[in-house]
Amino acid sequence: MKILHTSDWHLGRCLYGRKRYGEFSAFLDWLARTIEDEKVDALLVAGDVFDTSTPSNRAQELYYRFLCRVGASCCRHVVVIAGNHDSPSFLNAPRELLRALNVYVVGSVTDALDDEVIVLRKNPQISQIDADGVDAIICAVPYLRDRDIRIVEPGETIDDKNRKLVDGIKKHYETVVSLAEQKRYNLCKSAQSADKYIPIIALGHLFTAGGKTVDGDGVRDLYVGSLAHVGGEVFPSSIDYLALGHLHVPQAVGSAEHIRYCGSPIPMGYGEAAQEKKVVLIEFNPQITGMDPDKSTKKEISGNQRNLRITEKTVPCFQQMVRIVGSLDDIHAKLDELKKEKSSAWLEIEYTGSNITGNLREVLDGAIADSTMEIRRIKNRRVMDRVMSTIAENETLDDLDANDVFIRCLETFDVPDEDRQGLTSSYNEIIKSLHEQDVNAE
Repeated sequence: MKILHTSDWHLGRCLYGRKRYGEFSAFLDWLARTIEDEKVDALLVAGDVFDTSTPSNRAQELYYRFLCRVGASCCRHVVVIAGNHDSPSFLNAPRELLRALNVYVVGSVTDALDDEVIVLRKNPQISQIDADGVDAIICAVPYLRDRDIRIVEPGETIDDKNRKLVDGIKKHYETVVSLAEQKRYNLCKSAQSADKYIPIIALGHLFTAGGKTVDGDGVRDLYVGSLAHVGGEVFPSSIDYLALGHLHVPQAVGSAEHIRYCGSPIPMGYGEAAQEKKVVLIEFNPQITGMDPDKSTKKEISGNQRNLRITEKTVPCFQQMVRIVGSLDDIHAKLDELKKEKSSAWLEIEYTGSNITGNLREVLDGAIADSTMEIRRIKNRRVMDRVMSTIAENETLDDLDANDVFIRCLETFDVPDEDRQGLTSSYNEIIKSLHEQDVNAE
């Protein structure tokens, strides 16, 4: 059985106002072809399908068109969970209709945790099955919101909240995986197949301890106090593979190669521009079916009961993004180099020269006038330093984010350093609760 792990599509995301539908469409076309070429049996999408809780019509069109194409391919199953950027009710709304395409959607935690346990049948048309008729059992755990896993109590400290969040995540996975183990036992018992092994594969969307991030990747802190202490030991050992989403850098969790982030498929910002993007191909029983590693990074690990092979497949770059930092001469030299390459890159340029250049935008626009490159952002460091040092009167909220405004408030009211940690944690909790509101729910 072959499974493809992807996540963090963020369909509809813009780059400094520039629509990116061409990139998203090209990625989804590539993904569909990869599924067909590799003869993938199941696709896992580990959250953040869309960039916002109210995606545009174009973003929705890309999503549903892709699902229809995959539904008509060799891929027998698609499992989608919600991430922290997704609206649970929006993702869940068409789930009964999508079941006709063998697409399983889990947007939020329900009272019946059995809803998160999905049995992947070899033949989805047959309702009565035993162990021989099952490919795998999926624990489709969506993004766990604070209210899903923690009861608020008066007088709690930040450490109390963090501990209860970790305990809540651990308990949730233990319960769902236990239900999956019971299903597996019943299936094997009914078929009298004691030696038949059905893999348990879990999904999740969270931030694990030691996880790698990059500047400008848009990853929001998921938990109060920037909690990043969910270690691999939180997850039950009976999970054969855990497909995670949220972090945009492809990586394994600690030394556990079977617990992995595949990362985002396209760069979400210039911090990711030079990063090689991946999807992860997992194969059970590799000694039978084999796999051609071609030019992909190949890693093999041993599962709990049977061997599995993990292959990272590189996603092509669909739109070049280049960040240029330096003096005016440095910038012109890099632009000339890109023009010789006939590049169509989207540029972020940061001027760090010693001279103040007030007409930098005009100069740089002229430098690329005879090319197909686009300047998406210019950072004039010298002008910015002067503005910040003099606290210019023309500074607006557009120049700041919410965190900047909060820090300015602390400074304006001379809040002592010893009080800032508690106030900042409370502020983060409020912001997190705003992000978690499902605006589509009724």
